[in-house]
Amino acid sequence: MVKSMSTGGANIPVLVLKEGTGRSTGREAQRNNIMAAKIVAEAVKTTLGPCGMDKMLVSSMGDVAITNDGATIMKELDVQHPAAKMLVEVAKAQDNEVGDGTTTAVVLAGELLSKAEGLLDKNVHPTVIIEGFKKASEKAQEILENIAMPIKVTDDKTLQVLATTSLSGKSNTVSSPHFVKLTVDAVKQVAEEVNGKYKADIDLIKVVKKHGKSLDETELVKGMVIDKEVASTQMPKLIDGAKIALLNAKLEIEKTEFDAKINIESPDQMKLFLDEEERMIKDMVNSITKAGANVVFCEKGMDDMALHFLGKAGVLAVKSVSSSDMEKLSRATGGKIVSNINDLTADALGKAKRVEEVKIGEDKLVYIRECKNPKAVTIVIRGASNHVIDEAERSLHDALCVVRNAIEDGKIVAGGGAPEAELSKNLRAFAVKVGGREQLAVEAFAEALEAIPLTLAENAGLDPIDVMVALRAEHDKADSKYFGIEVTTGKIKNMVNLQVLEPLRVKQQVIKSATEATNMILKIDDLISIKGGGKMPPMPPGGMGGMGMGGMPY
Repeated sequence: MVKSMSTGGANIPVLVLKEGTGRSTGREAQRNNIMAAKIVAEAVKTTLGPCGMDKMLVSSMGDVAITNDGATIMKELDVQHPAAKMLVEVAKAQDNEVGDGTTTAVVLAGELLSKAEGLLDKNVHPTVIIEGFKKASEKAQEILENIAMPIKVTDDKTLQVLATTSLSGKSNTVSSPHFVKLTVDAVKQVAEEVNGKYKADIDLIKVVKKHGKSLDETELVKGMVIDKEVASTQMPKLIDGAKIALLNAKLEIEKTEFDAKINIESPDQMKLFLDEEERMIKDMVNSITKAGANVVFCEKGMDDMALHFLGKAGVLAVKSVSSSDMEKLSRATGGKIVSNINDLTADALGKAKRVEEVKIGEDKLVYIRECKNPKAVTIVIRGASNHVIDEAERSLHDALCVVRNAIEDGKIVAGGGAPEAELSKNLRAFAVKVGGREQLAVEAFAEALEAIPLTLAENAGLDPIDVMVALRAEHDKADSKYFGIEVTTGKIKNMVNLQVLEPLRVKQQVIKSATEATNMILKIDDLISIKGGGKMPPMPPGGMGGMGMGGMPY
């Protein structure tokens, strides 16, 4: 970058930055960043709510993904602009932390930036806006705590309502009562009480996707499903009253770590050598059968001879099971993972009502069914095509997270844009107390929150202005904090009575994520490109031009 300096009447160029370095500063940099982030938010806006549309994402390889999951869309977008990438990070953070509300977080961040742009045009300093947004965000968390309702772990009905609300924004087939019940049952099965609080690790819910049949035939297995087949054809394919040994040891003769040479000078010696190998393997198998095991899952390999002896003993064995599956098997069956076969005792065995090999299409899987009180379970998703199964898995993940959040926090809020409308009303009152220029930022935050019910109305084909006027009027009345938009009729109704509920944690994280990303983008007043040819990131005049999407026609 060259600056001209006047010294004694002569203009001498002074080289400060490397020649060709691109730079935009001040309002130009802010405008560029805000525009890029708003375009990303626009891309996912139409997917919000039960009437949201789907996106078809086409990669450069021609792979197609059809989804309305905000997190998936944001991951798949090949975003070029650095400020827009921050919104992609918001979606990832929201997905990792609470598993749902990704679209809401991105739409809110885009709206906050849009309102901030209006304030910047009125010469309000970015630091003032940032401070105002921070205060509004903290106050919003407080208000959310006040309007939250308690929920008990035993309240299956309300948990099913939460799952229904989450799934209603997804594909129609997934929001069936079958999927809802299955979701709640799975999370409750893995939930554990620790020091009076519940903890539910949804990583203990394994999801297996298999072609064929329909989504309605998706099943919850109270135990595990291992994507392997029985190790030998000589073995039984079904065992009732299974006693399961979990081994982290090889069922084969150990090879020496260094080169060893054995001199065999006669056929007798050869026979003795082979007999000894056979005896050692027989001893290993005997240790397993003595402990009373009739099913073996082994993380390592198994010798053909070991398989032969296990088959003769009527033991069903599966080899090369992944370590994560072994841990889940341990939690599901109550068995201990043993690393030395000699340590295997009857106490270390897991139990299940039935272990069987099941053929699904071309694949064979081993089902471990009806464990006594499994702390790891499996959901087997069935469906007609890859796209259907993949979207079902994404929807299921969101629903599992929603039920998990409610069980762990014990608090829920109404859906349908009700909490956002209530927050907006309270923040307007709070803005007056804040005073000064920060009041403008708090009011802007309150307006931005209304973008959520507004978008829900737009996506449902309703008149957004009429709906917002009615929603504001309803929330100005006393005891109307649970009123939101019924998207099918466009009327403002009590969401608790309509059974549209969401976990408190999702709403709290939406506000945290969106505010932090917005404030970070507003704090930038200089954009310097320092690599390669020094060109600035392309800034679109509008539309989707600023985001390359791998092979996406636009």
